[in-house]
Amino acid sequence: MSVRTRAGALAALAVAAVTGLTALAAPAGAVSAPAFLSAAELPPHPSSSWTAGKVTDGVPDELRLCLDEVFPGYDSRYRPFHTDLDTSARQLTVVTGSAAKAKALADRMNALIRSCADRVEQEDPETEAAYRSYGRVRAEEGARVHGLHTRTSWGATDVRLLSVGRDGRTVTVVEWSQLGDFGDAPVRAFRKTTATAVNKLY
Repeated sequence: MSVRTRAGALAALAVAAVTGLTALAAPAGAVSAPAFLSAAELPPHPSSSWTAGKVTDGVPDELRLCLDEVFPGYDSRYRPFHTDLDTSARQLTVVTGSAAKAKALADRMNALIRSCADRVEQEDPETEAAYRSYGRVRAEEGARVHGLHTRTSWGATDVRLLSVGRDGRTVTVVEWSQLGDFGDAPVRAFRKTTATAVNKLY
């Protein structure tokens, strides 16, 4: 065998060996990313279907209204959703270093959402805000559902449903929003969406 042929054969064997080791090692060392909601798992819209966006690193601007104090500091990913009308939604997931850190983060997020209406009114005298608690949802380590309604002095009115849930060291936040008030919010369907989101984390 010539030197050139032998070198080529050795290189091919080396590549094959590395590829084989990578293939064997990847499943054992890989960490699966939390799964996100699909469009079909959101509260049904009476006249428009949901469209799911791409999963993206970062934080959606809509969640900063109530939760801006917890960002930055965590690596997070989110997926936006929209309808053809004025209804939109988004899901955020944050993977922390431990279950204890995840619990602390979820507790802080719930507290910030509960106080969000007061902070909105303090920061913007032209806006009235109201909060409602929609209780706990049974899913993995649990979840809570909240409602927020805002009305501006010029007549714009919006309602949001937000939930915070946890499984192990992962926290997820789901938000649904549209024009309207508390009476327009699909609370029962959103609670089901929340349970689905938490159960899909791992």
